Amino acid sequence: MKSLAAAAGIAALASSVAVSGASADAISDIKGRGKLIVGVKADYAPYGFLDSSGKIVGIEPELAQDVADVLDADLELVPVVSSNRMQFLEQGKIDLMIATMTDRNDRREVVQIVDPNYYSSGTNILTKGNFAKWEDLKGAPVCGIQGAFYNRKTSEEFGAEIVAFKGTAEALTALKQNRCVAFVYDDSFIVSRLGDPDWEGWKMPLPTIDDAPWGLAVKKGEDAFAMLMSGMIVKWHVSGRILELESKYGLEQTPFAKKMHQAFLDFNPSIER
Repeated sequence: MKSLAAAAGIAALASSVAVSGASADAISDIKGRGKLIVGVKADYAPYGFLDSSGKIVGIEPELAQDVADVLDADLELVPVVSSNRMQFLEQGKIDLMIATMTDRNDRREVVQIVDPNYYSSGTNILTKGNFAKWEDLKGAPVCGIQGAFYNRKTSEEFGAEIVAFKGTAEALTALKQNRCVAFVYDDSFIVSRLGDPDWEGWKMPLPTIDDAPWGLAVKKGEDAFAMLMSGMIVKWHVSGRILELESKYGLEQTPFAKKMHQAFLDFNPSIER
């Protein structure tokens, strides 16, 4: 963990160089137009969701605002879903993607995922059914999200029949209409639903599996922007910014966020924060 802190600490220092570096294409473009465009979720409370006025709010939009502030730019949020978020980045529709994406090697071949990771979650189900183990899903229709990596495992290893939807709103509607017996998704999202009165009586009964870190990403080849973002992530961990946002949005502070905060403080307790 200390080696991670050391590497990320160097990135934090180098990020200040990246902000003013003339060779930083993405950064130059952002500063030239005066606007940072970030892809975030709009259907995944509390990480990214629509408030009563239709504005996208949540933990990740607030992190995006932190980046815009550092770049002295306005912020434009673009709603993305699992099936298009990497494509939006590849196609230049967004500058940065902070959208609940699990960090996987195959995704690193498509977009530039930034180290260190900023968050983590695992896989579980939302259901009213009496499921005690994952194998109990065999042959059962289970709602999922297009492009989510856990669909394949839930199907191939546990025998569930995945019914895939474009977004969480559609999947949750299908679940309530009894078109599926469960919804397989990130446990962090499910926990947020269980705290909603609309989901009273529902549960997350299975042991969480495949706990995996989340990665934010820039377009391939944008090394200076990636360096800047590495420094931003370090700052979020050092300062406790992510822990603060979890509390603000009614989440229990996650073990990952607490571990990363403490790791950086242990590495250098004198870091300004």
